[in-house]
Amino acid sequence: MTSSKGQLYLIPTRLGDNPPLEVLPISIKKVIEDIDYYIVENEKTARRFIKRISPNKSQPSLKLSVLNKYTTEEERNTFLNPCLEGRTIGLLSEAGCPAIADPGSDIVSLAHNMNIKVVPLVGPSSILLALMASGMNGQSFCFNGYLPIDKAERKSKLKSLERLSSEHNQAQIFIETPYRNMKMLDDLANVLHPETRVCVACDLTLPSEFIKTQPAKDWKLNKEDLHKRPAIFIIQKS
Repeated sequence: MTSSKGQLYLIPTRLGDNPPLEVLPISIKKVIEDIDYYIVENEKTARRFIKRISPNKSQPSLKLSVLNKYTTEEERNTFLNPCLEGRTIGLLSEAGCPAIADPGSDIVSLAHNMNIKVVPLVGPSSILLALMASGMNGQSFCFNGYLPIDKAERKSKLKSLERLSSEHNQAQIFIETPYRNMKMLDDLANVLHPETRVCVACDLTLPSEFIKTQPAKDWKLNKEDLHKRPAIFIIQKS
């Protein structure tokens, strides 16, 4: 690896609007104070986060490249050019850890192809926090991202994940768009076997945090309003 190249730091952020250093290690602050080049999903929220972490850092000195669904491959392939000139870049997630259920994985892959050192930093991952608190199998698990929106396809996918969890003794993890959480919970309660365990973990690390694991049948009596609250769902059938 060429020592003159800059490095790519993977910088986690908060999962909500709590004070940054309540959930992030001081090492995040030290790194942010030293970096002026960033790859981010949203410039406005990234600048706000950097200011909360390091109030005295010069905002005009920041050079931000935006990585989202509108970013072309040609643009993305130039984002690490400052590293080739010896500058360090921070890859900043919108929430949680970069490159985990996050478009930053393409940048990390590009860094490896360019022989640029990748440095992951410690921070909250909603997926791992939910699994830790679920009581399900932390030795064997699978993250499935978003399930199909179509009701029939979603039902089929849920039955497939339930079958896999039983066959492999494996926790099956997935997410949903927050405004569809209640529909998802209704499907889990009515599609899965009554005794299949279901964990719902939402607003992780926030004062409103809610985490509960119980059989699918018991979620029919759910009183918790999950609407528009970021949530992780985990199922496992014995």
